[in-house]
Amino acid sequence: MSSSQGFAPSVNALAGQLVDNLARNAAALRVSVSTGAAGERRIDLGANVPGGLEAGRQLGEICMGGLGTVAITSSSPLERWPLGVMVHSSNPVVACLGSQYAGWTITDDAGFFALGSGPARALSRVEELYKELGYVDHHNKAAIVIEGETPPPPAVATKVASDCGVRTSDLTVLYAPTGSLAGTVQIAARVLEVALHKAHSLHFDLNNIVDGYGAAPIAPPIPDFVKAMGRTNDAIIYGGRIQLFVRGTDAEAEKLANALPSNTCAAYGKPFADIFAEVEGDFYKIDASLFSPAVVTVSNLDTGSSFHAGRLAPDIVDASFK
Repeated sequence: MSSSQGFAPSVNALAGQLVDNLARNAAALRVSVSTGAAGERRIDLGANVPGGLEAGRQLGEICMGGLGTVAITSSSPLERWPLGVMVHSSNPVVACLGSQYAGWTITDDAGFFALGSGPARALSRVEELYKELGYVDHHNKAAIVIEGETPPPPAVATKVASDCGVRTSDLTVLYAPTGSLAGTVQIAARVLEVALHKAHSLHFDLNNIVDGYGAAPIAPPIPDFVKAMGRTNDAIIYGGRIQLFVRGTDAEAEKLANALPSNTCAAYGKPFADIFAEVEGDFYKIDASLFSPAVVTVSNLDTGSSFHAGRLAPDIVDASFK
């Protein structure tokens, strides 16, 4: 386990407190709590309930395993879209990659498909990523987040609980569609996470990432899934900003800053929905380097130097959000 990640407590224990608080305030937050056929607790934050911005804010913090804060602000630099989120974590590697990242592919033979995010991933450790992170969670309850309109069927919920080493009755499944109020907020709250994911893909030493901040506009919800997916991606790709505090040489910090922004990708420059249409709806044909914030600052704690790269694209955000 790395020295920085060794200080991380249980993401499921921390997130569990947030989940229980959300459940206690379900009526005020306009979310619903129910028990699935397998005995798991289900929390609907926007599929069959109104949900809201605050529900999405809390969902974002749950996704980060209680190791990050998400605030709704009006400080977005985009003139027409001032409403946004600010995200911070003092343990961004574990919060973002160890918990928030939607890296767990959950399927069954009947056609159910979802990408699971949130702290349950750190219990299951079914992803190769955890071998690199060196983070192991131990807890008797698990929380998994699904971006979608339906929770997993009973057999899948049972399998998820088993993979996490918990009873099905100790599993909570939280879900919200992409085009819901809660969904659009929790996706905007991934602005820091996509930067961490890209830093990992660039082989930057994750042990040298000490702290992180991010901000992104909140995309207006829309029922059409493809348009909702387009808007929420554009919020980060063309309107997202992050700052990472790292250790190492200035050469390494500057190299990271220059490689991180979304405008380093050849596909950059048009709304995500248009890019998605060009690849005929095959998400995996899109260059993964596009999924990163628009503007990046990397500050070196060892030297005091900071490096800036990228640019905002308000015109593209306007075209996407209109």
